[in-house]
Amino acid sequence: MAQELLYHVTDLADITLRSVFSLGVLFVITRLMGKKQISQLTFFDYVIGISIGSIAAELAATDDIPYQHAIMGMVVYGLIAWLISVITNKSIRARRFFTGHTYLLIDRGEILEQNLSKVKYDVNDLLSEARNAGYFNIADIEYALLETNGKISFLPKAEQSPPTLSDLGLTRPQVGLTANVIIDGEIMAENLRMIGLDQDWLQKELRKQHYNRISQVILATVDSGNVLTVYGKTGKNVRRTPID
Repeated sequence: MAQELLYHVTDLADITLRSVFSLGVLFVITRLMGKKQISQLTFFDYVIGISIGSIAAELAATDDIPYQHAIMGMVVYGLIAWLISVITNKSIRARRFFTGHTYLLIDRGEILEQNLSKVKYDVNDLLSEARNAGYFNIADIEYALLETNGKISFLPKAEQSPPTLSDLGLTRPQVGLTANVIIDGEIMAENLRMIGLDQDWLQKELRKQHYNRISQVILATVDSGNVLTVYGKTGKNVRRTPID
């Protein structure tokens, strides 16, 4: 009984070690491959990601696979993905081969059935994507393009486009970025430095708003209008103070 228990404990420890190890290798490889949002992944990126993930899962769950074999497989896939990204950055032809190209689905208000067929879309798919983009009447759309990541971009007809400030002859001040100076009770020193402020100033301003400890603040921001906004952790009201 004790020997069987020891075997199970050892087996669980090995699985845990393999899982942590495979996750670490997977994290390093994906970091080296670059950052892309899921919506930006091309078909090739998707295939590479699934392949690397499958190898990592096999390493975690199967003790028959040696560590070095699994690592080599993940590294090879990662290197291929990196090499392809270098090639596609330098060659338009290679980029079109590996990532594809855009397809025109609606041209000057006319649905291009032939292109829909090429990309395995039907009219219902097009209508659904149009509704997701906020167009419930297909007649409002001048152009629709299927991007290489599978998303459809829509350009409405001129009369359906919302007016801009320039159309109305109006102007507005340029809006800048908001600096997060406290997040989850921790001071973002680098953000403070970038806007020309320091921690002494911040703590002084917090005391003015009756926050005696940084830990009482879940978020504090300084916007482009030089206004400090503090969000308390304990349900206190949001407080805004113009910076002198």
